[in-house]
Amino acid sequence: MPSSTPILPFLCLLGLPLTIQAQHELAMVTPPASSVHYADVPDKNKGIIAGKVTTSDGQPAEQVGILIKGSSFGTNTGVDGRFRLAVPAGSHVLVVSYLGVAPQEFNVTVTAGETTTLPTVQLAQSAQQLSEVTVTETRTINQRPTGVGKMPIRPFDLPQSVVTVNQETLEQQQVLRLSDAIVNVSGIYVTSATGGTQEELGSRGFAYNSNNTFKNGVRFNNGVMPEASSLESMEVLKGSAAILYGNVGPGGVLNLVTKKPRFERGGSVSLRAGSFGLVKPIFDVYGAVGQSDKVAFRLNGTYERADSYRDGVKSNRVYVNPSLLFKLTPKTSLVLEGDYLRDHRTPDFGIGAINYEIQESRSRFLNTSDAKNATTQTSATATLTTHLTDAWQLRTVAGFQRYDNQLRSASRPIGIVAKPGQYYGDWQRSLQRTQTAENYYLAEVDLSGTFRTGFLGHTLLIGADADQYNTNTLAYTSAVYDSINVFNRNTELRQPRTRVGGYDELLRNTLTKGNTRRAGFYVQDLLSLSDKLKALVGVRWSYQETPSDVYTYKQGSATTVVENRRYDNAFSPRFGLVYQPVKNTSLFASYSNSFSPNSGIDATGQNLAPSIIDQYEVGIKNDLFHGLLSANVTAYKIVNSNQSQTILPGAPNYNVNIPTAQELAGQVTSKGVELDVQSKPYLGWTFIAGYSYNNTAYTKSNLYENGSRLRYNPAHTANLSLFYNFSNSFGDNTFFKGLTAGVTGYYVGDKIAGRNPRTFVNGKPIAASADAFKLISIPDYMLFDASLGYNYNRFTVRLKLANILDELSYNLHDDNSVNPIAPRNFQATVSYKL
Repeated sequence: MPSSTPILPFLCLLGLPLTIQAQHELAMVTPPASSVHYADVPDKNKGIIAGKVTTSDGQPAEQVGILIKGSSFGTNTGVDGRFRLAVPAGSHVLVVSYLGVAPQEFNVTVTAGETTTLPTVQLAQSAQQLSEVTVTETRTINQRPTGVGKMPIRPFDLPQSVVTVNQETLEQQQVLRLSDAIVNVSGIYVTSATGGTQEELGSRGFAYNSNNTFKNGVRFNNGVMPEASSLESMEVLKGSAAILYGNVGPGGVLNLVTKKPRFERGGSVSLRAGSFGLVKPIFDVYGAVGQSDKVAFRLNGTYERADSYRDGVKSNRVYVNPSLLFKLTPKTSLVLEGDYLRDHRTPDFGIGAINYEIQESRSRFLNTSDAKNATTQTSATATLTTHLTDAWQLRTVAGFQRYDNQLRSASRPIGIVAKPGQYYGDWQRSLQRTQTAENYYLAEVDLSGTFRTGFLGHTLLIGADADQYNTNTLAYTSAVYDSINVFNRNTELRQPRTRVGGYDELLRNTLTKGNTRRAGFYVQDLLSLSDKLKALVGVRWSYQETPSDVYTYKQGSATTVVENRRYDNAFSPRFGLVYQPVKNTSLFASYSNSFSPNSGIDATGQNLAPSIIDQYEVGIKNDLFHGLLSANVTAYKIVNSNQSQTILPGAPNYNVNIPTAQELAGQVTSKGVELDVQSKPYLGWTFIAGYSYNNTAYTKSNLYENGSRLRYNPAHTANLSLFYNFSNSFGDNTFFKGLTAGVTGYYVGDKIAGRNPRTFVNGKPIAASADAFKLISIPDYMLFDASLGYNYNRFTVRLKLANILDELSYNLHDDNSVNPIAPRNFQATVSYKL
């Protein structure tokens, strides 16, 4: 029997124990129904056979083979179990087959120009049950529907770039942080690591903030590093996503999909250890609740503690992810998911820069020994999925997230003495303290389905969502603590005349209460105009309220309240064309428009206008060599007509009474091209590769020279991951049966940080000498990792050596958070399958 077979998401419900290999993405939550392939429109001598296949308990059966006996006419069922097959008119024998299930035959008479609909076919279990089924995902990245796109269509039919990183890749690479996973997707990079407590990601010149980061389709506060051990996959929808998610940045969205409940019993326990004192036990168990065939569970979690290559930096975290699946009816399922993360670590603003020049070091630590960043994040999500009919599905999501953070840290290292001499490198260190509490609520409903109007095929999505951020931020006064020398902290320095003795002496300064409320309604339709041409049209209406009250304390009592109210609404249209000249090639072009409210105020206290963003995208998607290789190329242009930024101290329009005031810098344009390549396993080999070029620059700026690059965005990135399974060459009865090896390369081109020099202030030219801001050049670097794995019976051992070349570069924010990347290091993981 071949080892590569079509995957059936509900195979485990048939009672077959599974060994999951290759690109398996098994989810017990029914994904959106797949689109009907209207490409098989009959000619005058053909008719259509249509139908649906389910499992023995009524669940849709995906990738079931449908074949006309004795012919080459055939197809597979979609995610919703449905199929349509164009065949010549006449009498035929239709065969329905799947691995481990007895084939079924049906006599069908087809009339030219008409559709013959079969009764629902229910799979019967084979009399010769397999004791074990090895399942390998056979669909390409262009064929696998994703949750992040919401619509029940293949990425192949979507005029947009979509990339999924599956669980096997995450495990092979021993992914610890998202920065380890994004090396598999072109054009995504770390922009900065401010404070060392989070990883700030970017794409196409724009940041992935909390509005752009999702977990199971619900916004995720990325002020804390998410836990990667619970991930089943990572989905990236590049470019415009405003019509689906509302207020998101233009670079794209990232959706983290956690592991789902299963009815067959299983799990694993693991222990990971590595450089710098890393110790990380991990557990994962799942199965039916009791002997139930209606309720299943999953529970995974981890504890992690580590030191660092940075002097004085430590971390520890606890994570638990429970979930339950309820099969309420044959057509309705409910999934409840929880998430708890407690993350404590030393805040670290890096090694410091003097006069916009990096003072090279990997270990220099400038914070106090008792600095601490403590974060607790708890979330709960309920997803109710109902198949109203064979063609229509209703999906409802309710989510809640609680985020608490307490920060005690020295301020960012700025104001360091820059002139060579006796005091060169001296820094007067201040303390800061904040407390943040945030509640987030979400409700969402999506109705999706397929139908026809005349010659047009429709895959329709109608949805609505509403969410609310309720945030309280308490900021304490910042006060001078001591004076140190950044090069030699043991040097005795002059102490400040007035200073505080520690964090507990800081006084409450301001309490900011925010209560952002948003709502949106959207409709999107994929029109099948012919067997080769499709059009995606849609529009969203968004409404947002951003009230904010700032209480100022004096001697412990709130005495002043400054209120700010903001209301925004806009329509966001989208239009795209997809042309498929042959079955395995798709050409696309799209346009979208969106708005992004600028929540800040200007130097006079007035609300900023929203940013209006236009996005253009063209590309080609290919499944080559009978689907063994997928190669997708995308070119894009993004125009932000109102780029906002904080007014920096020293600027002529800086208002000391509104230190967080912002200004509009004018038009910013991002242009680039991306290449994403993924293979299926072939003769033991699998690989992922990518390349991106991006230029994000001011194009019509009232502050900066036109053509000057925006900070933090590399011009080039490239990635290659290559893995080999030795059992393919040495057979099943040798030592090499469970041996795998792989290499990963990730290149990040040069970036800039610091502060862009200004040529204009309020539209008026200024002399170059009047602007003290400078840019910092960040060197490019190449990360090269190697991994080795061995599986024997229930045991698996994985080894990884990262940054083999010991490359040194930095992630910067402005000129005051200069964080070096990790040096050469290793990890080892030992796992036991339950």
